[in-house]
Amino acid sequence: MKAIKDNKVYTISEASKGEYLARGFDIYDDRGELTERSPSATVPAAKYDELLAKYNALAAEKTAEQPKKKGKAGGEPDVSDT
Repeated sequence: MKAIKDNKVYTISEASKGEYLARGFDIYDDRGELTERSPSATVPAAKYDELLAKYNALAAEKTAEQPKKKGKAGGEPDVSDT
């Protein structure tokens, strides 16, 4: 499992999980899924999950709305008729 806070990531054991939670770290399992939030988190877990779901829905909606760009592969514009 991993303890993550800001830009710090530590691989930890089950025995040290409580210590890292007390220091403000969130705990993730080996698949990268959040298993336990720090009790000192400034945003409650329920509110965070709600906002994350809204963000993901908006991001998916925006991606679906964007038209496909025409042009050459690699993102270069088609200038063959110039």
